[in-house]
Amino acid sequence: MAHHALSSQESYNPNHLLDILLGKMQLKNDAALSRMLEVAPPVISKIRHHRLPVGASLLIRMHEVTGMSIRDLRDLMGDRRTKYRLSDAQGRPKPEEKAAQQAAQQAAQQQQAQPQAQQTQQSNEGSSPSKSGNYAH
Repeated sequence: MAHHALSSQESYNPNHLLDILLGKMQLKNDAALSRMLEVAPPVISKIRHHRLPVGASLLIRMHEVTGMSIRDLRDLMGDRRTKYRLSDAQGRPKPEEKAAQQAAQQAAQQQQAQPQAQQTQQSNEGSSPSKSGNYAH
């Protein structure tokens, strides 16, 4: 059975959070809670059995429905972390992705430079006095 890293914290207890929400919203069971939170019933079951952590989107939905602060909701489930950190490897582009991004940036810069050069050239041509003139006679 896969356990989430947060579940190894002794104080982590998502059941407490879910029980408080049931009482606060005066709901009879987890099925009613899942309807209120607009998630499938197995999500609540997996959270109760520590097979799924309470994710950010669900936490935000709990906040929207109950009006409780995110900090209070996290405290109720025993999440005492002050910051969420990604590992150094997460979020970094792979070397080939980084090269592709740099090439795209260079192409975008070149495209921006071309219209500016054309505008400068056109404005220089347009500023020369015309020989025919546009005078009304």
